[in-house]
Amino acid sequence: MVVGYIIWCLNWLINAYIMVIVVWCLLSWFPNARGTRLGEIINRLVEPYIRWFNFIPPLGGISFSPVVAIIVLYLVQDGLLFLGHLF
Repeated sequence: MVVGYIIWCLNWLINAYIMVIVVWCLLSWFPNARGTRLGEIINRLVEPYIRWFNFIPPLGGISFSPVVAIIVLYLVQDGLLFLGHLF
């Protein structure tokens, strides 16, 4: 019972973090949006994780690091759900 709740909480946190990454990407479309207070907070949350994927070169000026970062989070989420079915 407790393991199921922990996995549910982690699943919820991963979903929330994925949404923060999406908002971070959308902020790049607007000039100086990351310079606002909200933009700075989101940047502090997302930048350390996205930095792990900076080895992926941008193609045509578009960075695919956030896409790969989100895919990795989905894989972690699937792993957690698999572990949840074991308990």
